[in-house]
Amino acid sequence: MLIKSSELKSFKIQNINYYLFYGPNSGLIEETINKIFKPTFPKNIINYEETEILNNINGFREMVFNKSFFDDEKFIIINRASNKILTAIQELVESKITDLKVIIKAEALEKKSKLRSYFEKNKSTVITAFYEDNYQSLLLIISKIFRDKKINVSNEVINLIIERSRGNRVNINNELEKILTYAKDNNKISLDDVLKLTNLTENYNISELVDQNLSKNSKKTINILNENNLNTEENILILRTFLSKLKRLKKLKIDLEKNKNIEQVLSSARPPIFWKEKEIVKQQLKVKSLSDIKFLIKKVNYLELIIKKNLQASDKILNNFILENLENSNNLI
Repeated sequence: MLIKSSELKSFKIQNINYYLFYGPNSGLIEETINKIFKPTFPKNIINYEETEILNNINGFREMVFNKSFFDDEKFIIINRASNKILTAIQELVESKITDLKVIIKAEALEKKSKLRSYFEKNKSTVITAFYEDNYQSLLLIISKIFRDKKINVSNEVINLIIERSRGNRVNINNELEKILTYAKDNNKISLDDVLKLTNLTENYNISELVDQNLSKNSKKTINILNENNLNTEENILILRTFLSKLKRLKKLKIDLEKNKNIEQVLSSARPPIFWKEKEIVKQQLKVKSLSDIKFLIKKVNYLELIIKKNLQASDKILNNFILENLENSNNLI
């Protein structure tokens, strides 16, 4: 059964025991689970990775089907799911267990996905797609939060929060919590306040590395790599920074094909591109074709999967990717 993410707030969750949440907006998925489901299940929340279940399917069955007298309803969350989990889920659904809630979280699921198809066709299950927030929706959400708290903020403040958190709801919520705590006795938050208070996801060394690399500036890219001992834990962050900036470039490139005026395209971009970024974004648009950008988006997604499976080789994998991306560079200074 298909349910929109906006409909879940009013949906009677007690009527359905099996949910499949998928899509790129992991922040909204977490927000939905935390606000709608977890308050109903303060205890007995059990988190699984799909691989844990597949590697010990008998142990999983025993945990689900064996019930002690003191057991309350179990709430199971299965992370990073794929079609491989379908057989185990079918067994649960067909067993008609009543004291169980299961939420399955997945990233991209194609239309032909067997897991997706099963949940769409089954009236005793719910499937919900969580698409990426756009700039306007985030602007409205953050504005409402400040308005409800009777705190005055400028659009510049909200733009900064959106930009530096890369539009990620989890990061935005974390930073808003800090800002609201600070503003408890104040009715106004300035740009300087936000800059001092927040430790948003922007890592300037990483951001600059990605920007220079996408601009094919080999000299500055190599200098940043040599001057910063980026550790293994930061490799995923680097790839996600690549992905965020590449997605922005893709949209800008498409807009530029419709409107040849680059200044107008950059000025109308949402989230806004700050003035200090505009020149390097122009250079990136100059050296990257739309096909280049689409190829890199696919490659970055693939590399993240490879690195997660092989953390020990992550430095080498990432360095090779960065250096390959510099081929035929302009060696700008």
